[in-house]
Amino acid sequence: MVVLSKEERALEVRNLRFSYPEGPPILDGLSFTIKKGETVIFLGPTGAGKSTLCLTLNGVLKASGEIRIFDELLNRKTAKKIRQRVGLVFQNPNDQLFLPTVKDELFFGPLNLGWSPEVIAQRMKSVIKKLNLEGFEERLINKLSLGEKKKVALASVLILEPDILILDEPAAGLDFGSKKNLMAYIKVLPLTKLIASHDLELAWELAEKVIILDKGKIISAGSREEILLNEKLLKAHCLDLPLSAKIQG
Repeated sequence: MVVLSKEERALEVRNLRFSYPEGPPILDGLSFTIKKGETVIFLGPTGAGKSTLCLTLNGVLKASGEIRIFDELLNRKTAKKIRQRVGLVFQNPNDQLFLPTVKDELFFGPLNLGWSPEVIAQRMKSVIKKLNLEGFEERLINKLSLGEKKKVALASVLILEPDILILDEPAAGLDFGSKKNLMAYIKVLPLTKLIASHDLELAWELAEKVIILDKGKIISAGSREEILLNEKLLKAHCLDLPLSAKIQG
C-alpha cells in the first residue's frame, strides 16, 4: 500500500459515517485517500451510498468522521472556503439549475463570490466553448434537453475553477453520442475527479482507481484493471464486466 505525503493528497477521509434520523447507516465507516490529479470512480449498485458520499465530500450533508481537503479539515468554519475548491455536479441537473437562462446560471456562482462581470464573461466564453455550448447563453434552461442541461450544470461548476470535481452519475439518461462526448471532455480535465456511477463502461474509460461501495461500506479498491477485470467481485455486487474489458480480454 502506497502512503501519500500531505503534499500528494487531495482528499483524505477517515471513518466517515452518515445516517438519516432513525434510519440505518448509509455510509458506514468509510476511509480512503485520493491523490492529487487522480480520477477515481466509486462503483456500486443502487442504494450503495454513492450519492450520499458525494454530498458529504462537498459539505452539503454533515457526516461524522473526518474529511480533509488538501489537508484542511472540513467543518462549519471551513465549509464555505472548501466548497469553492470542491465542485459538485448532481445526477439530476434539475436539482442544480434554477435560473431562467444559461447565462444566468453561469453568472450566479461567480457573482456571489464577488467576481467582476468582465472576468465572469471571459471565463464563461472559455467554458462554453469547451463544452460546445456556444450560442446557448440566452437559451432558456427549461427548453434544453437532458444532455444540454447536464453540460450547463457542469459548466456552472467549472466556471468557478475548482481543484476537485465530484460528478454523480454524469452519464445517466444520456444517449450514446452525448455520453461519449461528455466522457471525452471529462477525461482531459486537469483536475482531481471523483465520479459516482454504476456505469462500468464509463468507469473503464475514465478511471485510474476504482472503489466499490455496497451498503455503505468499501468492499474493494484498486486500479482499473484490478477491479474491473474481476468478474467474480463485480457480479457479487450486481455489476458486470464492461464490454470494453470483455473485448480486451
